[in-house]
Amino acid sequence: MKAIVYDGPRQVSVKDVADAKIERPTDVLVRITTTNICGSDLHMYEGRTDFETGRTFGHENLGEVVEVGKGVDKVKVGERVCLPFNVSCGFCKNCERGLTNYCLTTQPEPNMAGAAYGFADMGPWQGGQAELLRVPYGDHNCLRLGEDAVDKETDYVMLADIFPTGYHATELAGVIPGDSVVIYGSGPVGLMAALSATIKGASKVMVVDRHPDRLRLAEEIGAIPIDDSKVDPVEFVLEQTMGLGADRGCECVGYQAHDPQGNEDPSMTLNSLVKAVRFTGGIGAVGVFVPQDPGGVDDMAKRGEVAFDYGLHWFKGQTLGTGQCPVKKYNRRLRDLIAADKAKPSWIVSHELGLDEGPDAYQHFDSRDDGWTKVVLHPNGFHKKAS
Repeated sequence: MKAIVYDGPRQVSVKDVADAKIERPTDVLVRITTTNICGSDLHMYEGRTDFETGRTFGHENLGEVVEVGKGVDKVKVGERVCLPFNVSCGFCKNCERGLTNYCLTTQPEPNMAGAAYGFADMGPWQGGQAELLRVPYGDHNCLRLGEDAVDKETDYVMLADIFPTGYHATELAGVIPGDSVVIYGSGPVGLMAALSATIKGASKVMVVDRHPDRLRLAEEIGAIPIDDSKVDPVEFVLEQTMGLGADRGCECVGYQAHDPQGNEDPSMTLNSLVKAVRFTGGIGAVGVFVPQDPGGVDDMAKRGEVAFDYGLHWFKGQTLGTGQCPVKKYNRRLRDLIAADKAKPSWIVSHELGLDEGPDAYQHFDSRDDGWTKVVLHPNGFHKKAS
């Protein structure tokens, strides 16, 4: 089968690799029809992780079931399914508590938890930017889709990661109806956090970024765009909230945050949120941070440490929730919003391409080229959708 393979920093290629196949009775084999390039793929693409060369990318996956193991009861051949990026078992201590983002079964490394398709340090699982994907514990991991699965494919594929992750940011922050919310980052996850805050009934949603194309997308759903290359975003938020600060804040950038001058500062967004969120407010941080970063700008960054303004954070009595999203906690309810036409996350999609165009798409997306806001790949060709 064809797959997008990591060859080294900023080098990926489409290669023929061994076909994914059923290996255990509880496996499901999926023919991938849609798979996304994610912002967190770029950390690996840029060589800022220990992602192995020769490995397949892709953790935002959707497709058609073509084979099931003998131990699979629920999922049937021919069904369309979306796969959470978390590879989880459903029966370990963490999974039983709903923490499928920290599964203990699918992560073989000792003293580690959590697994994902095609992701550094997240187990041995190959990614889905390929023609086929092996899904372990298929009855547990497959989210089955309805009759509109093809027509709304670019909406439903967002359930694999970024829509639930954006929603998770608002959950960690504690967003409730009437809240004012500031979101740092208008990439795909930040935009999904803005959509989620809007769905939850936030009274005011503000999004900080400096890429005009991304800020325009935020504005399309009623969010207030804040260009931090033109204004002080903290002062802007304070002005919008009578000097009190936003009720909630979401960090959707991660450890490769840059200031408007292009200087990398992994603590910038966290500390800005501490300043911009009110006393007793909540902050949800879902942007990726890592324990070690060999490419970090200083010794602290290389150790995965940030100079966090904990004194002000403590003094203001804020809460801070962090970590990867437990996709299964949210994906059914968000699926049903899409099915009922109450949410359309595909509004951020800028490009739908074939797998062979993937390497070029990685380059454009990594460079934040204008108009490259979300790339969707179709490894097995495009499907004609109903008009």
